[in-house]
Amino acid sequence: MAIAFKVGIIGGTGLDDPKFFNRHKEKKVSTPYGEPSDVLEVGTIAGVDCVLLSRHGRSHSIQPTNINFRANIWALKEEGCTHILASTACGSLRQEIEPGHFVFIDQAIDRTTKRVQTFYDGVVGHPPGICHLPLANPFNEKLRDALKESAARLGIPHHTGGTVITIEGPRFSTRAESLMYRSWGGDVINMTTFPEVVLANEAGLLYASVALATDYDCWRSEGEHVSVELVLETLRKNSENCKRLILDVIPRLATIDWSHDIKCAKYTCNSSVMLPFIKE
Repeated sequence: MAIAFKVGIIGGTGLDDPKFFNRHKEKKVSTPYGEPSDVLEVGTIAGVDCVLLSRHGRSHSIQPTNINFRANIWALKEEGCTHILASTACGSLRQEIEPGHFVFIDQAIDRTTKRVQTFYDGVVGHPPGICHLPLANPFNEKLRDALKESAARLGIPHHTGGTVITIEGPRFSTRAESLMYRSWGGDVINMTTFPEVVLANEAGLLYASVALATDYDCWRSEGEHVSVELVLETLRKNSENCKRLILDVIPRLATIDWSHDIKCAKYTCNSSVMLPFIKE
């Protein structure tokens, strides 16, 4: 029996417009974890079922710490998504990652402090047990490969791997922090990959992220430092390339056999849950 295939698209800043969908409709949903950031935008791309969700809300009214990541991922899972393509604006920690470049991140460091990172929180009505999720490789390699191939086909400047550092925000880093993150091996820095990537894996979804470099953060002694104006200016250019990337990759994803990958992802999350012991 063929496994259902549906792509969830989590649009970060600059990628939350459903105009590239066919048969588009809005769907308001709720979850055991509350309401997601916005309505789900349901439609198709080249005949492939897709669901778009704006991470910060379409009016960009939700700051990073207050995003209901659990409701967002749960809503996409309940809608039948098997894959998630996420976009995220980020600052570059490397000279060679220029503003406007894409990075298909393969590793991540979590520096957030205020966010719930699991569905298994012991609350009545939520999944029972404790999930000790293995996360050595947070991003799905096969999905990343497809994204890299599309970027190469389209001539989009990109980097095939990199480590993202996620900070709490909403403030940007100090220069000392930025230099420290570089010394740790960080390549880009953002505010939203955690706990999103954790929850997607915990839900058994195949997840990949496109990091859109908008600035050089503040580690360089020369040049312009990160600012809202600089980020928005570069985002306008990045978002068009990101839309081109999504439109190219999704039809090709539909030609790939994902059965084994989906089964493995579900097995990993299910086998990671430790249920309470029952006393005799």
